[in-house]
Amino acid sequence: MSQTVKGVVARSKGAPVELVDVVVPDPGPGEAVVAVEACGVCHTDLHYREGGINDEFPFLLGHEAAGRVEAVGEGVTEVAPGDFVILNWRAVCGECRACAKGEPQYCFATHNATQKMTLTDGTELSPALGIGAFVEKTLVAAGQCTKVEDADAAAVGLLGCGVMAGFGAAVNTGGVTRGDSVAVIGCGGVGDAAIAGSRIAGATTIIAVDVDARKLETAKQFGATHTVDASTEDPIEAIRALTGGFGADVVVEAVGRPETYEQAFYARDLAGTVVLVGVPTPDKQVTLPMIDIFGRGGALKSSWYGDCLPSRDFPMLVDLYRQGRFDLDAFVTERIGIADVEAAFEKMHGGDVLRSVVVMEGSK
Repeated sequence: MSQTVKGVVARSKGAPVELVDVVVPDPGPGEAVVAVEACGVCHTDLHYREGGINDEFPFLLGHEAAGRVEAVGEGVTEVAPGDFVILNWRAVCGECRACAKGEPQYCFATHNATQKMTLTDGTELSPALGIGAFVEKTLVAAGQCTKVEDADAAAVGLLGCGVMAGFGAAVNTGGVTRGDSVAVIGCGGVGDAAIAGSRIAGATTIIAVDVDARKLETAKQFGATHTVDASTEDPIEAIRALTGGFGADVVVEAVGRPETYEQAFYARDLAGTVVLVGVPTPDKQVTLPMIDIFGRGGALKSSWYGDCLPSRDFPMLVDLYRQGRFDLDAFVTERIGIADVEAAFEKMHGGDVLRSVVVMEGSK
């Protein structure tokens, strides 16, 4: 039998979100129903509401989530009812050319649930990133559920998107290791996660770059050894000065703008690595002299979801959290109710929060 639960929906571009009844079907083959315990309010959800992703309204928002499996469909072996899971938006297929090469983190055929959740009048909902977790219960592909040890859902659920993207950009894509120098341009949630990942990986010089003094102060809590206020000084020269005049081994660009990408390119050491994890809008373009691209060597990489493999990375990062070595709690600025998502978007505009996290009633 299908269930009717409360969820947060964006009906049209730019309109305030609404708390409505959502119909969740029983899981079909390869699917699972998850009782959501907590879900972070991510910039991507705001982009959906503003029509910046696509126009497939109405959207069921929310995707940085953790909860407990309630039911599974036929053929599901990855998880079972009662398992505590973090949701991810990349259920790997196991069959595409990337998976066949043993690189499932680059799977080209990731998938979501086949069935649709709906409004009570039958209108199909488009779940944000194939998850839709600002809802009491959600339907996902079973492969979107990663079983982990029990932990605070509000904290570990953030691994479902932003924190994993930043951590993985530094560690998985950038290959940061002990003794490295790292610069991170843009110190929101993703940038701070890149800083934290660099510290855990053993980087000895970690430079946080932003134009907001508040964000720079917060970056220190995650492991930044130096800060650069790009509103008052040239970040390229500042990063070079802090790295013996050479530039950083790895520069993570967590903004997604041409000017900050150019800063990242010139702030790296010869043969250094630039990692783009900030998401640019389709109109953004960057122009660099080809002789500089050729002459500086190294690598220019983009990082999609931190090049993560949830089945590998989520349990490891939860273990680090439980050991006190990865402070996921520090990313949680406030815990809010499911009716407070619109207010959280307003706080996001003002840069007042790192993450607001919706905690479902009964899970506090």
